[in-house]
Amino acid sequence: MTLRRIRIQGLGVIDEAELDLSPGLNVITGETGAGKTMVVSGLGLLLGARADAGLVRSGTPQAVVEGEVDVPADHPAARRVTEAGGDASDGVLLVRTVATEGRSRAYVGGRSAPVTVLAEVGQHLVAVHGQADQWRLRDAEQHRILLDTAGGPELAAALEAYEEVFDAWQAARHRLVEVVRGAAERSLRVDVLRAALTEIDGLDPQEGEEDDLRAESERLSHAEELQTASWAAHDALVGPDDPGVDVASVAQLVSTASSALAPAAAHDPELDALRRRLDEIGYLASDLASDLSGYAAGVDVDAERLDAVHRRRADLTALLRRFGPTTRELLRFAREARDELSRLDLSADDVDELARRTESLRVQVGRLGAQLSSVREETARRVGREVGEELSHLAMGTAEVVVHVGRRPAAATGPDARAQSRETDEPTSSGDEPPGTVPLPDGRQAVPRRHGLDDVEIRLSANPGAPARSVARAASGGELSRVMLALEVVCGDDSLPTYVFDEVDAGVGGSAALDLGARLARLARTAQVVVVTHLGQVAAYADRHLVVRKSSDGQVTRSDVVVVDGADRESELARMLGGVADSRAATEHARELLARRGLEARA
Repeated sequence: MTLRRIRIQGLGVIDEAELDLSPGLNVITGETGAGKTMVVSGLGLLLGARADAGLVRSGTPQAVVEGEVDVPADHPAARRVTEAGGDASDGVLLVRTVATEGRSRAYVGGRSAPVTVLAEVGQHLVAVHGQADQWRLRDAEQHRILLDTAGGPELAAALEAYEEVFDAWQAARHRLVEVVRGAAERSLRVDVLRAALTEIDGLDPQEGEEDDLRAESERLSHAEELQTASWAAHDALVGPDDPGVDVASVAQLVSTASSALAPAAAHDPELDALRRRLDEIGYLASDLASDLSGYAAGVDVDAERLDAVHRRRADLTALLRRFGPTTRELLRFAREARDELSRLDLSADDVDELARRTESLRVQVGRLGAQLSSVREETARRVGREVGEELSHLAMGTAEVVVHVGRRPAAATGPDARAQSRETDEPTSSGDEPPGTVPLPDGRQAVPRRHGLDDVEIRLSANPGAPARSVARAASGGELSRVMLALEVVCGDDSLPTYVFDEVDAGVGGSAALDLGARLARLARTAQVVVVTHLGQVAAYADRHLVVRKSSDGQVTRSDVVVVDGADRESELARMLGGVADSRAATEHARELLARRGLEARA
């Protein structure tokens, strides 16, 4: 899963540029003012950031950013594109346009879509870490997600077991509330359903029976007329069965006609064929007469049966008026009524059993929640320690990271209680134990939510003795990027394929810059990483080095992006290290950095 290509047109100083990215570490460099920031801004637009007409290049009607992403069809981003009507069968294509008047449009998978859909897709694909883009650190829920990701299979298994029991408890609790609260209404409804089913079962209607009864009633009501007509047709075809009655019939006339043709037909095949057709008419007349005789004999002139049919139709019609226009709807109502009755018709023992099951599940939620908390606390200690070690290599050696795992008080009142009620879908109470709490093995109570009993917050103490505060408030822009880099290296969210770091090297230099490059390269072993940097020590670790270059004709300045390698890359690193591209000392330094990167990669 990688961001394969980004195309930018008419954005800031960039007239037209195409960035071909590799799966590993991609570094973007360039002189100040060349447009490196526009690359990050373009990527932000592609991920649903707010459009700014000021970004559109002067003299250009609109800015266009296009991104091609390789993701499998079952990836969440691909599924979201498909839900929006786009095509994700061969990766995902994202497009964002911004017109000079500020109008913005988004396209996902070749289909127009709201910008919010672009943002939803982007959150499954790319994490942008820059001074203005630390949404994962500003969102408290993301702190927990980062910790749970770092917990690996053990924490995932504990969370899954907890969620399964929590969902079962919620279902049982809501069922019990439904049963107990509406006892009177439930009893009345049970009586109504029972009476209706008793009446329906007593009649035992069959699907389509009303049509069968209608046809039978019509036949019985006109039985004599049907018999008379059938016998008259029979006699016309083959003559009456009484030999004393001499009536010319169809069969006799056809036989006479065939006999008249027989002598001459022997001399002409065409006439013989006509004679054979006459014979066929005779056979058909005889067969039809036999069928009419059988039909007439089968017509039942039964006054008692007719009365029974009329009574059945009357009873069925009365039932259909109340429960359905047809027997199909009537029988469907009966099935639904039985299902509803099975849910409502509970004995006192059934209610007691439901209450016991609900309480048993509540205890299990507390027990499994405590186990989940224990795994989280152990993971939090490890993550805090490992992130601190990473920061010591990122020019933040005095910083301390604490991943705080705590529980919301169970006896909250006022707004906090209302918040708890919303999260647990449970009304508050003035009793000793608010509804929705669960008992812990140590006897205390906790407020559960679907993700567990814990509130998680990543806190940072930037300097010794300074109190640990939420990392989003305690760190500067560059520090935020480095903290996020350390967290990504330690936590390793495999579901997010691409990370973008901007300003991660702010305030970093010397050996710390080499450590920063090494950490970025380490993260790039398992994910695609895109870094905008001004440090040659960082750029030397790139798997692909892209340079934003600007040119000017004296009136218009424009920038494009090129991939550098070999001597061109040495020259760009030398410029970054020494300020000029042709410095011999800087070039030697650049070669040393590249050689060191090669040795580390082979190791």
